[in-house]
Amino acid sequence: MHAFDVLGDPVRRRILELLADGEQPAGAISEAVRAEFGISQPAVSQHLKVLREAGFTTVRAEGTRRLYAVDATPLQQVDAWLERFRGFWTQRLDALATELARGRRQRKEDP
Repeated sequence: MHAFDVLGDPVRRRILELLADGEQPAGAISEAVRAEFGISQPAVSQHLKVLREAGFTTVRAEGTRRLYAVDATPLQQVDAWLERFRGFWTQRLDALATELARGRRQRKEDP
């Protein structure tokens, strides 16, 4: 499965967001996702499987628990692909920063 196919699903993106804060047990991930999306535990497990098989997550056993963590390798590949497009928004963000700074200066000058 292509990285953008994996990331195209909002449930999988949310799981990655949860894991960005650090390793999480499958049960905690499942509870959070089920509460937000109203899907079943088996559906969450299927999303975790897709992420694991696509290389976006790692899993390790700790007793009876399964602990998931982000594997950054596919995300680095996505970032590398996006690099060629970064100029489209970087210039605009730089211009926005300039305008914000100009507005702050004007507010200081005009009491």
